Amino acid sequence: MTLYIGLMSGTSLDGVDGVLAAFSGNEISTRGAAYVAFPPALRAALMALQAPGDNEIEREAAVAAALAQHYADCVAALLADAGVAPGDVQAVAVHGQTIRHRPELGFTRQVNHPALLAELCGIDVIADFRSRDVAAGGQGAPLVPAFHQALFGKAGQTRVVANIGGIANISVLGGDGAVTGFDTGPGNVLMDAWIARHQGKEYDADGAWAASGTVLPELLDELLREPYLALPPPKSTGRDLFHPDWLDARLAVYRTAAPADVQCTLTRFTALSLAQAIEAHGAGADAVYVCGGGAYNGVLMNELATALGKQVLVASTQALGVAPNRVEALAFAWLGYRFTQRLAGNLPAVTGALGERVLGALYPR
Repeated sequence: MTLYIGLMSGTSLDGVDGVLAAFSGNEISTRGAAYVAFPPALRAALMALQAPGDNEIEREAAVAAALAQHYADCVAALLADAGVAPGDVQAVAVHGQTIRHRPELGFTRQVNHPALLAELCGIDVIADFRSRDVAAGGQGAPLVPAFHQALFGKAGQTRVVANIGGIANISVLGGDGAVTGFDTGPGNVLMDAWIARHQGKEYDADGAWAASGTVLPELLDELLREPYLALPPPKSTGRDLFHPDWLDARLAVYRTAAPADVQCTLTRFTALSLAQAIEAHGAGADAVYVCGGGAYNGVLMNELATALGKQVLVASTQALGVAPNRVEALAFAWLGYRFTQRLAGNLPAVTGALGERVLGALYPR
């Protein structure tokens, strides 16, 4: 049995999720979990780096150092809660924070300072998981479908795992072992941006604000006309496309719309774009299991279930024994394990890479 720590901070920019995972043969178990929220100043600095601006190199370096400290705090919390010493952990696998994702231009960039994290933790650090796949002609994302298959796949049953973070992605796990997956479009990113603008909140808790509004059919149709949604996989996206300016451009003729109605429409949009992707590429699925922050939004979950119809079970990954907010961090712990075993972490059928590749770079303690 070997222990790994996985750290994930996603498109929502809210904080870092960490898990302490144990690997023994094909068995994966979680020994502990922790969450460290980002303070408003760090969140604002990360948000500013999502778009071109002045003095980016220095600002990115400062943010990377701050992130490393928050990652280290998460590692310390995991070790303390589990009563585990740093020397007992094989490696910390850390995704970093994506600030640009342009695989069509041959790059993806995650803010990170793995050397500093290794110094702070006294544990080997594995980072930079996406760039090797991009170098091999892939999208560099999503990387989680291979892990979803390892953890949630079931022979003879087709399942879909839908991760609803800032961006939504799906993994279609065929009962015959075949796996496909891609980013479907926005998850929480537009809903979060809209409620932040109008209510100063980071997210719409349980979809309560959306539930107070009414869907605007014309706006919904306009949102669903986004060309990305119709592209065939492999494909991936992020804040480079789905950002407040994208939304404002489509709201130009709805300036008098009630903000709650827009929130309601954005929630329906996320659910429908996800459901349409599942119906197009996961037809025949017996169940859809949802992870990520969206799994805690009851209104969004109901919208997704309604869009898919009664013949498809929609539940969170808790039904499979893994809390929705732990899945992605656990996936990166798994990718760290694969790296140390010199095993491929990508699926070319998912990312479009030329072949399987060992993903990551090592920063020894």
